[in-house]
Amino acid sequence: QVQLVESGGGLVQAGGSLRLSCSAPGSIGYINVVAWYRHAPGKQRVLVATITNGGSTNCADSVKGRFTISRDAAKNTVYLQMNSLKPEDTAVYYCNAMGTTAWGRILDYWGQGTQVTVSS
Repeated sequence: QVQLVESGGGLVQAGGSLRLSCSAPGSIGYINVVAWYRHAPGKQRVLVATITNGGSTNCADSVKGRFTISRDAAKNTVYLQMNSLKPEDTAVYYCNAMGTTAWGRILDYWGQGTQVTVSS
């Protein structure tokens, strides 16, 4: 079932920008890291960017310098700002939130994905 909600995808020309949003309908506790993945048809799902509950961020080499991951705790939302988009960025983008409860139970939430299409 859909546990997170992604939005902001669409069709954009190469060199353009999009901002993706990942929101939890309700409060989700015990989350340690939120990640953006993307999955292009016929290709393996790849990790794009991560942000920890402490605010540390990392991006894949393929998007470093172009994409930025950030969060707004008050809005319970994580963003992926995508600039200088290239056709090879075309994919379905998924948000993933993971953590562990105080009792040791693993949490693993996913959204339904949002389509990003970059034309040349």
